[in-house]
Amino acid sequence: MVRPTPPARDRGNSPVFWAVASSRLLDMFRDITLEFDDRAEIALIPLGFDEAVAHIRERLQTERCDAVISAGSNGTYLKSRLSIPVVLAKASGFDVMQALARARKITTKIGMISYQEAPPELIEFQQTYDLPIMQRSYVTVEDARAQISEMRSAGIQAVVGAGLITDLAVEAGMTGVFVYSAGSIRQAFDDAFDIARATRFDAPRGRAYAVSDNPKAKYALSALRGDSSHMHALRSMITVYAKSPAPVLIEGETGTGKELVAQAIHRESVRGVGGDRPFVAVNCGAIAESLLESELFGYEEGAFTGSRRGGHAGLFEAAHRGTLFLDEIGEMPLPLQTRLLRVLEEKEVVRVGGTRPIAIDVRIISATHCQCDTLVKQGRFRADLYYRLSTLRMNLPALRERPEDIVPLAEWFLKNALAEIGSQASANMHAELLACAPLLQAWHWPGNVRELRNLMQRVALFLAVEPLQALTPAFLIKIAPELSNTPPTLAPAEEVTKAAVYQDFAVTDQTITQVLARFQGNRAAAADYLGISRTTLWRRLKR
Repeated sequence: MVRPTPPARDRGNSPVFWAVASSRLLDMFRDITLEFDDRAEIALIPLGFDEAVAHIRERLQTERCDAVISAGSNGTYLKSRLSIPVVLAKASGFDVMQALARARKITTKIGMISYQEAPPELIEFQQTYDLPIMQRSYVTVEDARAQISEMRSAGIQAVVGAGLITDLAVEAGMTGVFVYSAGSIRQAFDDAFDIARATRFDAPRGRAYAVSDNPKAKYALSALRGDSSHMHALRSMITVYAKSPAPVLIEGETGTGKELVAQAIHRESVRGVGGDRPFVAVNCGAIAESLLESELFGYEEGAFTGSRRGGHAGLFEAAHRGTLFLDEIGEMPLPLQTRLLRVLEEKEVVRVGGTRPIAIDVRIISATHCQCDTLVKQGRFRADLYYRLSTLRMNLPALRERPEDIVPLAEWFLKNALAEIGSQASANMHAELLACAPLLQAWHWPGNVRELRNLMQRVALFLAVEPLQALTPAFLIKIAPELSNTPPTLAPAEEVTKAAVYQDFAVTDQTITQVLARFQGNRAAAADYLGISRTTLWRRLKR
């Protein structure tokens, strides 16, 4: 029997988390905690519901805990009965689709039991594959047992769900497919860190956890992929800007890779050579104004209720001799803009509640998705700070402005997404993506490169379920209907694929016959025109 982790030695500055699970989720917690071991004290509690509540309440009498991490019905139960924060790990839409894909490889008789309500991804999966999936929800353990029993009687062979559901499915002689991924659990731990930071600032006995001792930039210049003239110019500009210590302002739409560019500038500069200088990033729009000041400038002991003994170094101090990346600088409150300007001009910082200036050597790189000069005209951003931050300025191109990069990027993302889920790329992938180029290049990509990456992750999942499915324009629209909202501008030579983009997917035998006659019996051309694979065309002809 697995016993609760005994009280851990309190490292003082580190947050303390208790991960609670009574099912196979515990094994995933155990693996993930190793990644956070140097940043927090984490104890595992293999209990559920009333037993977990009693155990936690008893330990809280003598121990400190900043947050409990759990999931599903067990986590919801704890959240309603504990006075400390409870962070719930949530399965993402990608987790749900991936779990259903794994179940699809086992059987077509699939069931999914979710806590309280069905995820919307279930409907999308059923519609895409025309695969009936028995769906049920539960509130109590008794409900869950009853749903499992009903599915077993209905002939269901694989059940997708959380730990409780998969354990009950295995007990009933069915296959249990676990819905959570390691990424979702990591996100829960990250959320717990955010909560610990906020509550320690506000709570009378709280403390703010420290910034990582050695934050590094992950991405180099080579991470900026694309052979368009825009990307060649961008890489050249990064190389030039890296030679200067002056501040850089990066402007660009969401998803264009502003932080990636900032990291590349740092890596190419003298501060990034050797990899020993820090790269510290903060999103100015994601932190409350009351916390952002302390995050940036630090604070002295006694600066406010709950301040840490001995004070706390801010991000400017953490980035000393390196680079500080201020993301979404346009959302920084005006009072903090005044303090930031003084820090940049004096090259020294004074902690909140302190009087002693601390010399800093930090290069500032800022980013925003909006035009800062417009904010200046509206009075929402200080003009003097804007000119101070924009000594060097760059505007990242939107993906729609470099259409020649879309297919190569899609291929790169798709190969990586397939590898992540253990599937191999088709030998025809490059040719199939080229056939989809008119469709992909016609879309305006409001989410830019990030949106393309997410789409390719979705494509990878569906291709993994149906390995023989060709990657055609019709297939793309089937899983991403938004791509058909903007009619593409096709060159005359590309007109043969136009029907593939906008056709009704219920291709009739008469249509196939007509198209074959149009192309003098050329099955490859007919399949491309119809937006179906050659295998599908052959099967329809044989029928």
